[in-house]
Amino acid sequence: MARDMSDIDILKMELEQLKKEVSTPREPVSKTSKDTMDWCEAASGTDLLITGVPDDKNPYKPEKGGCIIT
Repeated sequence: MARDMSDIDILKMELEQLKKEVSTPREPVSKTSKDTMDWCEAASGTDLLITGVPDDKNPYKPEKGGCIIT
């Protein structure tokens, strides 16, 4: 698509994109990181990556037993 456009058309598209981006509401990282940390702490009780999967519900639980070499 960009091959069919002149340099002026490409610059106009870039300018329009920059106008959209500058009007996007921004929040400080300090606020959003605090919100993210609060959400993670609130969800940590049900997060299986933190609490682990119970053995009776784990489809990837290793089989008991092993290989016997004679």
